Amino acid sequence: MKKLKKELTALDLFCIAAGAMISSGLFVLPSIVYRHTGPATILSYAFAGVFMIPAIFSKIELATAMPKSGGSYFFIERSLGPLPGTLTGLSNWLSISLKSAFALVGIGTFITLFYPEISYNEVRAIAISFCILFTIINLLSVKTAGRIQIFLVLTLIGILSFYAFYSLKFVNVKQYFPFAPYGIKSIFSTAGMVFISYGGLTKVASVSEEVKNPGKTIPLGIITAFIAVEILYLLVISITIGLVEPEKLKATLVPISLGGYVSMGTFGIIITSIAALIAYITTANAGIMSASRSPMAMSRDNLLPQFFGKINKKYFTPYVSILITSAFMCTTILLLDLESLVKFASTLMLLLFIFINIAVIIMRESKIKSYRPKFNTPLYPYLQILGILVYSFLIFEMGKTPLLITLLFLIIGIGWYFVYVRQRLEARQYALMYVVTKISAKEIQTSTLEDELREIIIERDDIKEDRFDKLIKKCKILDFEKPLKMEEFFNKISQILSKTTNINTRKIYNLFIMREKESTTVLHPGLAIPHIVIPGRKKFIIIPVRCKKGIYFSNAKTPVKTVFILAGSKDERNFHLKALMAIAQIVQSEDFEKLWLEARNIQELRNIILLASRKRSKLNRNE
Repeated sequence: MKKLKKELTALDLFCIAAGAMISSGLFVLPSIVYRHTGPATILSYAFAGVFMIPAIFSKIELATAMPKSGGSYFFIERSLGPLPGTLTGLSNWLSISLKSAFALVGIGTFITLFYPEISYNEVRAIAISFCILFTIINLLSVKTAGRIQIFLVLTLIGILSFYAFYSLKFVNVKQYFPFAPYGIKSIFSTAGMVFISYGGLTKVASVSEEVKNPGKTIPLGIITAFIAVEILYLLVISITIGLVEPEKLKATLVPISLGGYVSMGTFGIIITSIAALIAYITTANAGIMSASRSPMAMSRDNLLPQFFGKINKKYFTPYVSILITSAFMCTTILLLDLESLVKFASTLMLLLFIFINIAVIIMRESKIKSYRPKFNTPLYPYLQILGILVYSFLIFEMGKTPLLITLLFLIIGIGWYFVYVRQRLEARQYALMYVVTKISAKEIQTSTLEDELREIIIERDDIKEDRFDKLIKKCKILDFEKPLKMEEFFNKISQILSKTTNINTRKIYNLFIMREKESTTVLHPGLAIPHIVIPGRKKFIIIPVRCKKGIYFSNAKTPVKTVFILAGSKDERNFHLKALMAIAQIVQSEDFEKLWLEARNIQELRNIILLASRKRSKLNRNE
């Protein structure tokens, strides 16, 4: 399977997230929310931003642990299973596509400021034209799309900052009163609708497979974008409410441009309209980029037909997913219903965030050793539980229509799962199985999820495997439950090595005993590295051993629970030293002993060794 290029930096991610947020949520939605809430619209946006925090932190944790295309889909499929994964993948793709389609229509809407005679069909034609343009850009290169995003977003932030600070002196304080004319409940119900304004923030996870150094880049890009856009939202909306008369604000669909006109005249309309166009362009561009990754990831797991996962050989972009996403967006543009669309997209987004918070809880409680996020959510699990409760409350506050549409979507998604997906599923584990198994005190016999997470970490951290890694992947690992005396332990090891090397068991046993008499191989309490030289050429064997009850070496004060057996021929002396250095680094790594003793099976023991932080040697021709 072809891999996507890792080309996106922290600045790219900041601009993808910020560009996806600053669009209809700022340039159209405030007037719609104002009709229901009044000046308390400011609080609706503030609360929506605060309510995003559990989803933001949870998604960063999952994205740094599993930086794979598909974002929410991939996290939820690997944690909760294929049915929730199918629903999440479809809803993630649908919500981002709907938001992006809305942004494209916004481009046409703002052109009416300069050409009032333009028809709505012409507005649609303009929107579809821009959709085709951004599709071509995304087909050619994610890097090009990212560079365009940087230029546009930084320009947009500059214009909005100028508008806010320049217009401050024209604000009429009286227009903030009465502050909440429709009551407190309206603030929370509109906060749910406003959620779509912040939804773009988590689009970054969908392109995380294409991010350089995702462990650092993803948290930095998302958190800085959230803080910057939250401040900008509150500042611009507060200023606009203070500039535009209430009745005019309720009637318009271009509130920021109207605010620009009040404070700066025609020039104000021009620059805020330019800002709006840039905002819609960045949202549409980021939307096509991230939405197309969900069907691609789903096709990899047989949840959608295989052709969704095809990658262009020249440009390394998922061209089929991009084209289908673009076609869906063009179709949506022709069927757009503004307020219902916003509520439906927000409801789907809230549903996604519930699943995301559940996914973090499941991954943490599964105790999978290969689940190693670079960012850990603070206040776990209270933040996730709070997020689930808040998002559930906001969904029910949205009203009947979006709930019914969402229910219909869920029925269609479940139908797709049973008709298409179920019969094509491969035998793959997900984290919920580990939680259930732990509760029922049964041992998991296979480890497909652990292996997959291990390979993701290797790719994420750009680990170049050396000969030691390759030996560990293939070697026999022993796990003894009962305590053993040293002689009994060496006898068992000698029998295993005899079968591998064709050397007499007694001879190998004597080599171990003689080596132990020369000087103990117990390097520090709990760890021993018995190593012997065996006859032959180009022979080197490693056998890691765990014994929870301990092996009693004759000269050791405490029982040994971790052993690395090394057996090599004389010509492997150099590699013998490299192996010793590798083991020394592994056992000194953070939490090694705790992880080693808590591992539930042989594969977890193997992964602990393979994923330990150490300096890897370059392979040479002899190795």
